[in-house]
Amino acid sequence: MLDLRLEERCGIRRGIRRKMSFRSLIQEMRDEFGSISRHSLRSRSHRGGGHAPRVAAVGPAEAAAMQQSCWAQLPPELLREVLVRIEESEAWWPSRRDVVACAGVCRSWREITKEIVRVPEASGKLTFPISLKQPGPRDGTLKCFIRRNRTTQTYYLYIGLTEALADDGKFLLAARKCRKPTCTDYLISLDRSDMSKGSNTYIGKLRSNFLGTKFTVYDAHPPYDGAVVSKSRSARVVGLNQVSPRVPAGNYPVSHISYELNVLGARGPRRMNCIMDSIPASAVQDGGKAPTQTEFPLSGLDSFPSISFFRSKSARIDSATSQLSTQKEEKLVLKNKSPRWHEQLQCWCLNFRGRVTVASVKNFQLVASDENGPTNQEQDKVILQFGKIAKDLFTMDYRYPISAFQSFAICLSSFDTKIACAGRRTNRGSMIAGPAGVACTSHA
Repeated sequence: MLDLRLEERCGIRRGIRRKMSFRSLIQEMRDEFGSISRHSLRSRSHRGGGHAPRVAAVGPAEAAAMQQSCWAQLPPELLREVLVRIEESEAWWPSRRDVVACAGVCRSWREITKEIVRVPEASGKLTFPISLKQPGPRDGTLKCFIRRNRTTQTYYLYIGLTEALADDGKFLLAARKCRKPTCTDYLISLDRSDMSKGSNTYIGKLRSNFLGTKFTVYDAHPPYDGAVVSKSRSARVVGLNQVSPRVPAGNYPVSHISYELNVLGARGPRRMNCIMDSIPASAVQDGGKAPTQTEFPLSGLDSFPSISFFRSKSARIDSATSQLSTQKEEKLVLKNKSPRWHEQLQCWCLNFRGRVTVASVKNFQLVASDENGPTNQEQDKVILQFGKIAKDLFTMDYRYPISAFQSFAICLSSFDTKIACAGRRTNRGSMIAGPAGVACTSHA
């Protein structure tokens, strides 16, 4: 009996030492990758006027050194367990950049990291740039916010780091407004300092008509297998030296947005309608699926030259939804949720659950339209919510089946001037703050 107790104690001690050693191993790896990320961010900070890029890049020399280090020679079983623990412990930004650094060590690390890191639909997390093109979580929403710079006519999308309506945030996307004689373009980029269409970080745009009542969202990359590129002349405005001839670069329509007055005219809120060309109507039903991009095409490799995670032979789409069925099936249609008239406040009200605090004509909530079939509980869920919280500061919350890129583009359409929708301002049409947790919306 005494021998058994001694053996049990020795086993416990060995387990404690093993656990402590394993924690030390993870901490040492985390510190090493963190130092690489910080060094890379500092070395590239001059590109954005002191702003760090959205992805921590590992330099060629540093990547080569990491591949020759002991970390690249870890047994697969131990490596998987280490990466799983790092992924679980670094659940949110800014510490989640260590997960990105792990994916850039070598091929074996990259493959295991790809298996461990789940898409936002399942995990509710944004890890790699391709996550911005993937549908949001099914359970809950991703809470983001947009900062507007009126002087430069630029817009910046961040994901919140805390429960506050807005904080320092993690930069996700940037957009720049470009006025033209007959239309207006909003160019969307992964880089806050370079929002030109010829940039390797350009991922799409929003284009409006002259009146600002109809908009089209274009993806620079095929949103699904068999996607048809628009025949716009601007589809080829990309440097030939930056694009692989095997990958088509152009404008792939993914959404059409329209605004119009309702039957109440200037006294009621404007109506909003979004046709999601790349998402089938069944996506909002139980078991429905939306196309999910899994990798950027070769045209985007130069955006992340030293992170081999983004190097692949071709752009790939989730096999479960590789061929979009909307060619035969109905497309998903979103409409703004109808507000109710508040007699005491004399304005139109919507419940934004405390995420919108300033009344504005730009505030909206999008739900699945009745055109998609009989109304059910799933269609009553708010898929995209956008509203004002301060001057030039707005919240943006989205969920499955749309992505951060699509949500950002739809919200940009709300900023654009709508000549045909500008009605006469009246007291009944003014924007008035509502009760706690409720923001009021009306045409103004």
